[in-house]
Amino acid sequence: MTKILLALHVLAAIVAVGPVAVAASMFPPAARRAVTGTDGPDAGVTTVRLLHRICRLYGAVGLAVPLFGFATAAAMGVLDSGWLIASITLTAVAAGLLIAFVLPRQDELLEELGAGRPVERAGTVQLAMFTGIFNLLWATVTVLMIIRPGSTTGA
Repeated sequence: MTKILLALHVLAAIVAVGPVAVAASMFPPAARRAVTGTDGPDAGVTTVRLLHRICRLYGAVGLAVPLFGFATAAAMGVLDSGWLIASITLTAVAAGLLIAFVLPRQDELLEELGAGRPVERAGTVQLAMFTGIFNLLWATVTVLMIIRPGSTTGA
């Protein structure tokens, strides 16, 4: 059962977190291009809307990652391991960053684009910074999951 839970946890992470990380990273430059119209008058805004929808949808699906993770950790008996506690903390911070900063700022930029107002570069730069931190947190969690300091696997 542990192997099945672990497989589901890893698959959920790949399927859910990967698209959020990529779409969120693509959003700021796409928003800047939508303003300049280099993708066409409506194509740029459509692209930005699609990227935002991917972030929202896959962000919600991403809730499966910690759920399967907790189930896997409980089955393995490692809920009290330092590397796991650190991973849980970083995951919570990443989720908070997505909910509190990335998605709301994307909403604001979409409203500006929808109203035909120019998007300030500072806003897209700030969004790119939050997105970069979000991605860095997930990369750190991934490394912790692979290395698992103090694990008994010998890896």
